Parts: sequence; structure tokens; C-alpha cells
Amino acid sequence: MDRVSAFDEPLKKLLGGATAKVMAEHLGLHTVGDLLHHYPRRYEERGRLTALTDLPLDEHVTVVAQVADARIMMFNNGRGKRLEVTLTDGSGRLQLVFFGHGVHKPHKELLPGRRAMFAGKASVFNRKMQLAHPTYQLLDAQDGDEEDVTEAVDAFAGRLLPIYPACKQLDSWRIAKAVDTVLPSAREAVDPLPLPLREGRGFVPLPEALLRIHRPQTKADIAAARDRLRWDEAFVLQVALARRRYADTQLPAVARKPVSAGVLDAFDATLPFTLTEGQQKVTEEIFDDLATEHPMHRLLQGEVGSGKTLVALRAMLRVVDAGGQAAMLAPTEVLAQQHHRSITEMMGELAEGGMLGGSDLGTKVVLLTGSMGTAARRQALLDLVTGEAGLVIGTHALIEDKVKFHDLGLVVVDEQHRFGVEQRDALRSKGKQPPHLLVMTATPIPRTVAMTVFGDLETSVLDQLPAGRSPIASHVVPAKDKPHFLDRAWERVREEVANGHQAYVVCPRIGDDADEAAEKKGKAAGKPPADDPEKRPPLAVLDIAAQLARGPLSGLRVEILHGRMQPDDKDDVMRRFAAGQADVLVATTVIEVGVNVPNATAMVIMDADRFGVSQLHQLRGRVGRGSAPGLCLLVSEAHEASPARARLSAVAATLDGFELSRIDLEQRREGDVLGQAQSGVRSSLRVLSVIDDEEVIAAAREEAVRVVADDPDLDRLPELRIALDALLDKDREEYLDKG
Repeated sequence: MDRVSAFDEPLKKLLGGATAKVMAEHLGLHTVGDLLHHYPRRYEERGRLTALTDLPLDEHVTVVAQVADARIMMFNNGRGKRLEVTLTDGSGRLQLVFFGHGVHKPHKELLPGRRAMFAGKASVFNRKMQLAHPTYQLLDAQDGDEEDVTEAVDAFAGRLLPIYPACKQLDSWRIAKAVDTVLPSAREAVDPLPLPLREGRGFVPLPEALLRIHRPQTKADIAAARDRLRWDEAFVLQVALARRRYADTQLPAVARKPVSAGVLDAFDATLPFTLTEGQQKVTEEIFDDLATEHPMHRLLQGEVGSGKTLVALRAMLRVVDAGGQAAMLAPTEVLAQQHHRSITEMMGELAEGGMLGGSDLGTKVVLLTGSMGTAARRQALLDLVTGEAGLVIGTHALIEDKVKFHDLGLVVVDEQHRFGVEQRDALRSKGKQPPHLLVMTATPIPRTVAMTVFGDLETSVLDQLPAGRSPIASHVVPAKDKPHFLDRAWERVREEVANGHQAYVVCPRIGDDADEAAEKKGKAAGKPPADDPEKRPPLAVLDIAAQLARGPLSGLRVEILHGRMQPDDKDDVMRRFAAGQADVLVATTVIEVGVNVPNATAMVIMDADRFGVSQLHQLRGRVGRGSAPGLCLLVSEAHEASPARARLSAVAATLDGFELSRIDLEQRREGDVLGQAQSGVRSSLRVLSVIDDEEVIAAAREEAVRVVADDPDLDRLPELRIALDALLDKDREEYLDKG
């Protein structure tokens, strides 16, 4: 077996079909290399009991503890029996419960004083933490049971016990046994680090790091292995990104240099305010990039309401002045229409180039979406191919084959995470030469994530709010514990409307036939509902709107907005709401980004615990956009001590998006920035934490830039190329391209 193929060996060859199937389906492990990179989450010391006081609820946990007592309880008039076992670690207690025929073996084995490793899902019953029907492995020999436990004692005595990320179908110690089977292959690992780099930083060789992380003799072994493996993950990722940045610098682009007395100067002269210091600084960075002869690749991240759209519009006008066209790609029709409306309003007569009454300096601003009528669509396509339209705002309809540009110079992508790599590339390919690219996001991204996920883009940050933006007060409304708080929330909405303002009510679900069909289909397939089975389904727009109009908000003008409405109907609702012809808009997250109604001052988010931290922050940013203060009420039925409520309290406590994104990262345990939720593929990050390892990532980035500048194709570093192929397979590498 050669050095590379040892890691590519399918697990079913070594472990058998059943175990390999569980590993593939539930842990995403397919090859020897995958399993060797499935590192222990933590380690238990022989003789030291696990802390039982901090077990996470509803998670699959592994604990090492001692049996305090065990008793058989009868129920159902003696027809049923259960075994209750109490574990202790000296500081806390945990109850185990076994039912029916499953009580016999543990009743014989789990005697007071015995020590064992237990695995199961932590839940609460009668206000006590418990594991129901856990699997377990004894860790000591007692009372003549020597034969039963000799194997366990031999395996674990005097050693640090690795506790692996496990699943219901496969316990940590079974994973440990599987690792034992493949561990000899670790000696054949190809070391990706250039020798001078490895020796210069004092790292152990990769084979040794793998052996030490899985079977450490001392805590120093674990530390040395983690240092090495953490660096590998950061470095290989940064090399991939550095190669991408290097390749981009080799592409040609048309430099879009400044032109005086053009449409940009005319636009600036109409602005009723001066740009913030942050907007000026970021604009300079963008304009410098546009003036170069290779494509700009820049990420513009800014707080909700920090004026990103204005910065992007000025960049687009700079390109129009230089003879090119600019396209803004929005994730939804509602947002595309909103951008088109706000940009044409901001530009005034400058958006009517070639039209009667338009400015001689102006250009045409066209909208292109999938639902446009044939005549309007034909005219828009004609304006693009002739160059009559300098600016186009659209949805994914912009990237269809029929759409041709006269000279596409700049692509602005709004809310990048909503677009796939193919869509971004398809739009970029419409220029005669690659156009400049500006990616905008209102989701604040910690520096480490920006260096990792967005590592192929230069980053600009807008962290100042323009003058005149109002503060937003946020409060959690515990609807279940204190129903009168919810009554007061609706009173507050009425008060805002009485003062001449408007309000949003946001729900997680639409509540139409398609929703119900999806729920029925899920039940038929045996899938659990998206939330806890004991909970009701998430609240729906159609239901809540009807209840509010009949009840607490009767007499107010209540409208609805959701993603399955006809585009013209959606636009009509948004226009009426923006014009003040509706008091309350009950909507889904279709209003999450870009919707700008300065008169809307209040937002009530129903079932707020069903949304993520960043999403709540985005939604909240829709209020307080004018001179009146904003109010955001987070309605939840979650228990006060639950993680969901902790998340809501964090959102209510700060308006700092960067702080919230850090909390979000920690709560989702996302040391894994290329994780399942974002990319749909397994992550290559296993010990690197984007929360804690900023210095490692920054240092790895510097080394990667140096290596790639010296040897762009890695011809002299074949081992690094192999690691790049293994750690960043095709799917994951394409995911990086999303930026």
C-alpha cells in the first residue's frame, strides 16, 4: 500500500460493513484518513471522576462516574419495572434509568462503588438530569467479575481516556476501538509542512502528532499534537486561499480610473449630508482597487444601517463614469425592487439618462427580475446590451444566458451567503474581461472568520452609524411565564401607531397549504418536526395576522408579506407600507435584509428562539432607521434557563453586531467555519477554533502568502499539494469560492 492510498482506504474494508455504515451516515467518516482526523473532543483521567454539574441538555454525552446506589422500582401495579441508578462524582449527581427487559444486565453490573463510562442523551425528568437507557463500559474489576472487565481495564488503566465526538448509534469507546484498528496507518501520513517551517516553529512530525492526539501518554502529548494539527488546518486553508488570491492578481481587468465632472460628482453634489469618516475610508480602498488592472475582490462588511448601499452606489457610478456598467445582485425580488427604488430615488434625475427631463450626465438604472413582463424585460435586456443602462439591479435572473452586457465593469453582490459559487462566477463571466467584484454583508464577521471563510477577499469594515440613526431598545417577552407581558407588547405597538409610526410582526412560518404539505410529508417520512416533538409548530404569518386583526390590533391596518406571494403583490404591499398606507406588516424573514422604512419604529418577533443570533440582529436592524427610537420585542415560550433564552438575552443586551457574531459562533460551537450548515460538506476544521486561534490563523496566513509567492503551483512542495487535495476536496474548495 503506498503512502497516499493508506489514508484513502475505505473503512468498511477494515471495520466491517455495519460499523462503517454508521460512521459514514452519522459522523461523515468514510476513509482511514477521515477516522484518523476524527480527534477526541476531550480526555478523562483514570481515577478522576467527570464533572456531572455541567452536562449540556439534549446532547449526546459521555461521562465517567461512580455508582452511588441502584434500585428496582415497580409501576403499573407491578406489571412494569425500571432500574434507577444514581451516579456521583463528588460534586454532583446524575440519574440513569433502564426499563423492561433492559434492567437485568445493568442490575447485576452497576453495583454501588463500581466505576464505568456511560454514554447517552442528557434530558430532564421531574426536574432531575438523567440519561435514559445509556450504554456503558465498566472501568474496574470487582467481586469476581474479573473476566467481564479485564479488557476494559487493560485498555484504559493508567491512561488518558479519549472521549470522541459520538452519536446515538456509536459510542465513544467503540470509536476508540475502531481508531485502534486504523492507527498503524498514521505512521504513513504525508507531512504537508515544508521542513524549514516545521523545524522553525518546533512542531512534531505529522505521524507523531496523530499518534499522540489519539493515544497520549501525558497532557504534554495532547498539547504538542493539538498545536501541530491546529497549525496544519490553518496553514492548508490559508495556502488554498493565498493561491486563489494569487491567481486573481494574474487576471486582467479594465482599470476604472477617476473622471472629474461626471455622474459621480453630480451625485455627490446632491447629497444632503457628508459621508462618515468610515464611508470615506472604505470608499478610498474601493476606488484604489478599481483603478488597478486586475480585478478587485473586496468584502464590504458593515453594521445594519451603516450606509453600505451608498458606498456601493458611489463605486458603481465611478465605473459608469469610466465607460463601464455595474450590476447589483440581490438575493430576493423584494430586496432587488427595494434597492432599485432607493437608488433611483437617491439619484433623482441622474437615474433618467437619455429620458426626457433626465440629466445630461445621468445614466439609465434598470431592474431585471424573473417575474417581469415580457415587454419590460425585453427593454431591460436591450438597454444592457447597448450600454444605454449604466446600472442594473436584479436577482439571479441577471445571470441567465440571454443577459448580455455592453461592458460589465463591476459586480456588487448583496448578502453574499445567499448566493452559490456558480451564480457568482456566471455573472463575473459576462464581462469582456473579469469585472471588479464587491461583496456586501450586513452580518458582522469576526476577523478570524473573515481571514478563513472570506480569505480570498480583501476586507473593508464600516463600523460607524450615520448621524441621525436612532438607538434600538430590545427586550425579551416571556410569553409562557408572563402572558401579560405579551399583552403589553401589543399595547406598545398600538402606542407607536398612535404616534404616527408603523410596526413589523415577524413569524417563522407562512402557514399556507405548501407549509402544511411539507409538514405532512415530513411526518409521512417518519421525520421529527423541525423543533422538539413536544412543541407546537412555529407560529405562522397567516394565523397571527388574522388573530391580531381580530384581537389586540383590531382597527389598525394590518398587511401580510411572505415569500410565496406573487412578486407584484409583494412589491405592492412594500410600496403601501413604505408610503404609510399600512400600520402593521406581519411578515416572514423576507424583510430581513435591505428593507428600509424609516417610519417603522417597532418590531415584535414571534417565536424568537427559532431564529439564529445573526438573523435576529438583521431583523432588528429594520427599525430605528429614522429619527425616532426603535423598539424590538423578542417573544419566546422557551424556559428561562434554556440555551434559547440565553441567546435571546444576549441579543437584547447589545447592539454590537461583532459581539453578537462572536456569541453566535460560540453557541453554535463553530470553530468549524466550513461546517455543514454553510457548505453542505464536512468541514476540514477539527481542532482549529476561529474564536480562540486568531494568532495561529494570522501567522499561517503570512506563511502561506510567502510560500505561494515563492512557488505558486507548489511544484517544489508535492506533500503540501497532496494535503491540499485531501483536506480541501472539490466541494469544499468550491465552497471557499463563495467568499
